[in-house]
Amino acid sequence: MSSSLLAGTFLAALAYTLIPGPAFLALLGIGAGQGRQAGAFFMGGHLAGDILWSALALVAIIGAKTIGTTFFDVLGVICGLYLGWIGWSALNAKPKDGGGALMAVERPLRRGLIFGLTNPKGYPVALATFTALLAGSSDALEFSGLPMLLAVSLLGFLTADIVLIGIIGAGVVRRFYRRHERVIVRLSGLLFIGFAVQALWHSAPSLFGYRRA
Repeated sequence: MSSSLLAGTFLAALAYTLIPGPAFLALLGIGAGQGRQAGAFFMGGHLAGDILWSALALVAIIGAKTIGTTFFDVLGVICGLYLGWIGWSALNAKPKDGGGALMAVERPLRRGLIFGLTNPKGYPVALATFTALLAGSSDALEFSGLPMLLAVSLLGFLTADIVLIGIIGAGVVRRFYRRHERVIVRLSGLLFIGFAVQALWHSAPSLFGYRRA
């Protein structure tokens, strides 16, 4: 298995966790209101959902290869468009009324578990992110390599979780986020659009009969 494929898998798992989304914002709120320990419990529970959705995404991506490259290319275009839509929505997000108080969570581990397993965006975002970063290595994807890909994904998730747990709850982080929330959301939108361009760059040309050397 190539180092570029493993690196792409690691970065996909890292990006899936670190790019602001519903879970990221929930973690930020819990960490800001209840501290790092509560945030760590939340992420520990949420990890179950990360593993589930990434496993399903990788199975879908590898299965697409066995069906044929055209299916994979169409999947890449769809996922690229989906990521672009998320990014565009973030760039045009309007601030909510009231600014408000953070809601305390009594059982952050259970909240994270339920949140991770029921998040309706978990699977499509995982599929889109992994597709965007693995499209260039699609020829090397095999079901025999799935355990290794899942292990690398888990390493990416844990690395991202450690980074997030290390920064949440700090007063400077809370103040910075509240002061620059709109900018943070806009930058996350640009990242999603970047992944969209990556997915379309690798998938769209082959649908028109053009293959890069």
